[in-house]
Amino acid sequence: MISATSARHAGHRELHIRGFRIHAQIRGEGEPLLMYSPIWSEAEVWQPLLPYLTGFRTIVFDPPGIGRSPTPALPVSMPVLASLGTALLDEFGIESAHVLGASFGGAVAQHMAICYPGRVRRLVLASTSFGACALPGHPAALWHIIHPGSHRGRMEQIAGDTFGGRLRTEPGLVRAIPICSPRNIPTALQNMAPLLGWTSLPWLWAIRQPTLVICGDDDPITPQLNHRIMAALIPRAQLCTIEGGGHLVLMDSPERVAPIITRFLGGGQPGEARVALSA
Repeated sequence: MISATSARHAGHRELHIRGFRIHAQIRGEGEPLLMYSPIWSEAEVWQPLLPYLTGFRTIVFDPPGIGRSPTPALPVSMPVLASLGTALLDEFGIESAHVLGASFGGAVAQHMAICYPGRVRRLVLASTSFGACALPGHPAALWHIIHPGSHRGRMEQIAGDTFGGRLRTEPGLVRAIPICSPRNIPTALQNMAPLLGWTSLPWLWAIRQPTLVICGDDDPITPQLNHRIMAALIPRAQLCTIEGGGHLVLMDSPERVAPIITRFLGGGQPGEARVALSA
């Protein structure tokens, strides 16, 4: 197991790319790793995980309409979000990078790998799905995620039922995770627009990069079956199930999951197909 190290100061950049003003952070040294955040999430959502990703030059950013990236006049599409990843790499002079996407960000990462295969070295998909036709999550958990203000002031009370995993027994952990919610219904609809009608299911065979699919076996939002289907259809995919892990396993248990990710991105095998958080 690796231990957390003191984080290097993140380099904050305000970029003008593809007609958007994007707030990005780049930190560390080593192979580049582009990270796509869950829906509503600002770049800070990765703070629990980043100190454990030693040996990588990580690139995180606020998508349009999130955090310090202004809301565009019109909703963006999944192809546009994926192209922003390539534009970010261009801004930093990076030809190709490893790509990690969590939840909604996992959908964007899949689209980038399919449409821009030469820009993606290795792919990590965590707590995500293939969009339309996927097995939906628990209705109550999805409601708490998409409804503005549903968890304001009571996140600890609903964290377990919403995200599962360690937060069921240790809800206080959620205080260290920068979780955001949409400001209002119009904002929520605009940010969810890229998912409307989108699916990667017919194209998963086209993801040729070595891929690591990570899921928890207690994820109320993206059920485990979706990850099994993805791992079966992506030609070079490996599935790693975190026993006792929930939707936010990357953030609530980074010390357990980061070694699996770094081993895989370094060219090695991720290890056992099932990993217990308590191990």
